[in-house]
Amino acid sequence: MNITIICIGKLKERYWTEAAAEYCKRLGKYCKMTIEELKEARLPDRASSAEEQAVKLEEGQSILSRIKKNDYVITLEIDGKPLTSEKLSQKLGQLSAEGWGRVVFVIGGSLGLSHEVSKRADFKLSFSQMTFPHQMMRIILLEQVYRSFKILKNEPYHK
Repeated sequence: MNITIICIGKLKERYWTEAAAEYCKRLGKYCKMTIEELKEARLPDRASSAEEQAVKLEEGQSILSRIKKNDYVITLEIDGKPLTSEKLSQKLGQLSAEGWGRVVFVIGGSLGLSHEVSKRADFKLSFSQMTFPHQMMRIILLEQVYRSFKILKNEPYHK
């Protein structure tokens, strides 16, 4: 299975890059994992709502340019559907069984996702009603994808 995470911004702190590298290494046993880091749009200090919308639109266009027509797209959104780890595992297993060539997870920038990106989603996933920094969310997502494969393969994983 090919899994891609499209995300706005780079991981800057070493502890985030090391955590991401560790999970990508672990995931290599189960899937081909690719992370595409896209440039954050410039947001002026004390931005107006119109300027914020322009940033979301610019980042959204960048995200959409990386999504292929036959990708299965899962966006991470506060208003998405919450799943347990077991249900996410089942979802990935189902997508694999259905023969999806590439599953794309999308993590927006600090302002979230544009309407156009949300509309393109095949599934909207919520990890929480809380807001997390997008760097942290990437690590949480990687961990949950790894956990999903461990569950699918009936392999032990710490709880």
